[in-house]
Amino acid sequence: MGFHQDIEQKIITLDEMCKRLDTLRSRETKCNVVFTNGCFDLLHRGHADYLSRARDLGDLLIVGLNSDSSVSRLKGPSRPISNQNSRAYLLASFAFVDYVILFEDDTPKKLIEAIRPDILVKGGDYKKEEVVGWDFVESYGGKVALLDLVRGESTTNLVNRMNR
Repeated sequence: MGFHQDIEQKIITLDEMCKRLDTLRSRETKCNVVFTNGCFDLLHRGHADYLSRARDLGDLLIVGLNSDSSVSRLKGPSRPISNQNSRAYLLASFAFVDYVILFEDDTPKKLIEAIRPDILVKGGDYKKEEVVGWDFVESYGGKVALLDLVRGESTTNLVNRMNR
């Protein structure tokens, strides 16, 4: 199998992810599932750093990716800059990202409840209580991890530099 096909097979639906997780979890060996989400518009070093460190926390990293319509509602009509198919493909091309799931809602609540990650990850710019699904994840013994962000690296900063 080639790299291109490998990348495309990492972009899956929530239903397919749940089937794969059921299979993984039925095995005797423990698999720590890590989940994070975001818009990931204009990938940059900060994203790579964040996602690679998230993957280091477990055995499998699932990234929930806001759809184009969701990004527009959250970030405004000029966003996203990159369309959802491009963003999903680029995320899936990272070796440390195991799966990418597009979602239409403004929050990943449904994904988190269906996936039941062992570790829910967000950036250190959040407080735990601001992370969607934190209470649900902790209710079954899961953990919430807040990772420091790379200073000065953000999509907003990139856009501002491009507009100078």
